[in-house]
Amino acid sequence: GVAEVVGDAYPDPTQFQPKSDYYDAASKPEQPRWWLVDVGFKRKFKRVVALDELRTQADALGDFALLQRGNRLSVLPATQAQWDAVIEMEEST
Repeated sequence: GVAEVVGDAYPDPTQFQPKSDYYDAASKPEQPRWWLVDVGFKRKFKRVVALDELRTQADALGDFALLQRGNRLSVLPATQAQWDAVIEMEEST
């Protein structure tokens, strides 16, 4: 689907909480290692665009961060051309 970032990034408070599954002893409040952004729902995709399908369009997507080794689905940058290519795939059957 489509979401948009609705605010500035801020430190993830769970990294400082020893009882949290996301606690990071190396992260300090004055120099946090983990950041969050809040996102808002815009719309549901008309169909699923699978990662394998995105990979078949690597030429059109160029250096799309999601296709780089080691990246996982998260908040990732996309150029306007990359975004347009993904939307075009969504609309194709």
